[in-house]
Amino acid sequence: MPRRITARELFEQQRDRLGLRWLSGQEGGERAIEADEHRTRRPSLAGYLNVIHPNKVQILGREELQWLDSLDARQRWETLQKIVDFRPIALVITRDQGCPADLREVAQESATPLWVSAQPGHELLSQLQYVLARSLAPRITLHGVFMEIYSIGVLITGESGLGKSELALELISRGHRLVADDAPEFTQIAPDVLDGTCPELLQDLLEVRGLGIMNIRQMFGDTAVKRNKYLRLIVHLVRAGDTDLEGMARLTGETAARPVLGLDVPVFNLPVAAGRNLAVLTEAAARLHILRAKGDDPAAAFLARHSALLDKSAP
Repeated sequence: MPRRITARELFEQQRDRLGLRWLSGQEGGERAIEADEHRTRRPSLAGYLNVIHPNKVQILGREELQWLDSLDARQRWETLQKIVDFRPIALVITRDQGCPADLREVAQESATPLWVSAQPGHELLSQLQYVLARSLAPRITLHGVFMEIYSIGVLITGESGLGKSELALELISRGHRLVADDAPEFTQIAPDVLDGTCPELLQDLLEVRGLGIMNIRQMFGDTAVKRNKYLRLIVHLVRAGDTDLEGMARLTGETAARPVLGLDVPVFNLPVAAGRNLAVLTEAAARLHILRAKGDDPAAAFLARHSALLDKSAP
């Protein structure tokens, strides 16, 4: 399904937050913005009244209404017709100002949603731009268990049956938090930020083979789950015979990167074998990633120390 948001959905989502009231043009509630349009439009999706490069949500503050009042009758009517001919998904009047009768009339005739908000223009602009950008942002669903470990978002992936859910359960018992099991959704909310959330159907649930579905919030308390987290690291579980840690990989670890919505996310490949404590190794991978993000790489430091020793001992 293409990413889109209708005027009615936007109104229902923001009615309480922005103190919105629907004045006219209720028949236009199904007008929508598509994700492709979000990427190609020149102006902002939401902005103050613009009759040259019209926004999809046009905000009318005190200055905009005063400008309309300064026009003569013919110019005013032509301008109002021009505004609705652009087919915005909504017109929003700020600060509970009175709505001009002719604006209400033209909105009703053209089925253009006309709202009034209790909020000032800058509050409307900030909130609507954020909501629209997030609703239409690139999104993907990945298979795995998404956790918060030492304050960073870690996605645990691997073949079915390798123990991802069992590992997640042990991490939860060690004080870390569950975001989503099986099908976490990731949204690119900024050029370098992927925000991970849980589908409503799977909220708070973890499925473990032999135990079935468990409600983590009920079993471990509210602090054991997290609503969302930025994806910073992937821990990929592999069968012990599928990877060969020889040579340089013994020093640096089996690391790689996985593209997710165009962003390269660091990956640690952890072999699964009897006797290996995957919970401790996953915690260590998270700690190591945090160190590397700060510019401290133990493997690089060791190699530099080794090179310096060889140079010193050379004749």
